[in-house]
Formats: sequence, structure tokens, C-alpha cells
Amino acid sequence: MEWKIYKYKTKENYDDIFLESDGKYLTGLWFEGSKYENKHSNKETIYTDLPIFKETSRWLDIYFSGEEPDFTPKYKLPVLTPFRRQVIDIMLKIPYGKTTTYGDIAKEIAKNNNISKMSSRAVGSAVGWNPICLIIPCHRVIGSNGNLTGYGGGLNNKIELLKEEGISLDKKEK
Repeated sequence: MEWKIYKYKTKENYDDIFLESDGKYLTGLWFEGSKYENKHSNKETIYTDLPIFKETSRWLDIYFSGEEPDFTPKYKLPVLTPFRRQVIDIMLKIPYGKTTTYGDIAKEIAKNNNISKMSSRAVGSAVGWNPICLIIPCHRVIGSNGNLTGYGGGLNNKIELLKEEGISLDKKEK
């Protein structure tokens, strides 16, 4: 299979974004220079324009204009384990302009699976695995008490994304 990559130019204060596709679906979206960029860029790349890149670019244009997009580009998640699916499903429910914590996601998964406890670290690993940032809003997951514990796309990008959504960066007390 030939993977295709397209570079999206973001606005000031952000690194540019790469989009990846199998030709039909979005399979990756990451900031240039991301911590995990190598998990995407080891494929044969062709910089091209596809309908899915146009659709995703339109989504990004709306997002970076300060509005919440009212559609989601078609995407496919490779190597999706049942645990990662649970974490992704919870992240997709985090509203624009809101955050949740790794611990809150862990508690929800424990409750949904009728177990006493789930590891926040395991949740953090699944959040960090997310190959489609922004659209699957891993930037809205923060540490306890509002700590910004990191972001595979770079902490500066995470800070700017949260500001973009009107999220206060003051530490929150639980």
C-alpha cells in the first residue's frame, strides 16, 4: 500500500501539520517535529492532494479560525486494541473548550468494565498513541490539578490549542 502525506500550513504560534492517508481515509495527523513523528514518516511518502486532505484541511481551517467544526473527516485507526478504542471513545466525548484528566478517563474505563481500578499511566500511553491529533482531541487530556503533563505534538502546541478553545491554563483544583 502506498501512503500519502500532505503538509498543512498552520497559523502563527503553531508548528505545521502533516496529514497521512491510505488514499481514502485519514490515517494520521501530527505536528511537524512531533515526539512520535517517526511512527508516521517511515512509510513511503508522496506529497499529494486527495479529497480526504481537502476535507481535513477545511476542518483545520475552521478549527484554527476559532470555531468548532461541525463535521469529522473520515478516518481509520490502525492497530486499534479494545483498550485504545475505549480511550479514543472517551476522548471523542470531551467537548470543545473543555478538558478531562488521565485519572478521570481511567475511572470511567474501570467503571465501564466493572473493575476496581484502572491505571492512569496505561491511559496516558493510549492517549499518547493517538495517531490523529486534534480531530481525536488528546490535547484536551491533562494531568491532575490541571497540570499540562506533556503532549506528543509539543507542549507549546498543546498550550496554544487549549488557548484556541478558550481553556484557562490556570491550574484547576479538584
